[in-house]
Amino acid sequence: MLATVVLLVFLGISALPSGVDLTLGGWIAGSFPADWLDRLPLIDSWLIPGLVLGIGFGVGSLVTAYGMATGRGWPWLDRAVRWTGRHWSWSATIALGLGQVAWIALELIYLPGWSLLHVVYGGTGAALAVLPLLPAERAYLRLR
Repeated sequence: MLATVVLLVFLGISALPSGVDLTLGGWIAGSFPADWLDRLPLIDSWLIPGLVLGIGFGVGSLVTAYGMATGRGWPWLDRAVRWTGRHWSWSATIALGLGQVAWIALELIYLPGWSLLHVVYGGTGAALAVLPLLPAERAYLRLR
């Protein structure tokens, strides 16, 4: 469980400021060549990717890490809890992991080249998708 929380915090802390920067058209967005946006379907600015990165992966990862570490629940997540029989952070972690893998895959498909960051964040996503499936994590997050 500790490794999962650490990965969620890592993803959240790195995605949140990057997402804010992309959303506001800051340094990161300005460092990308203008023709990169031409390669992306349905997107003509960095606003949507910035919101997904900042809110989805940034805030989402930090809230999920908090939920996993504290066991806090929210009534509006009861459906996920009933469906899985586990704390909501279990399914949220898997969703974040799969989303991160998809995000990196889309970057590799639509944007030129690759970097070590693709390996780091793709690996982080893969780990987040798999770690909750391990018996110890499944048992820890099982509802009592």
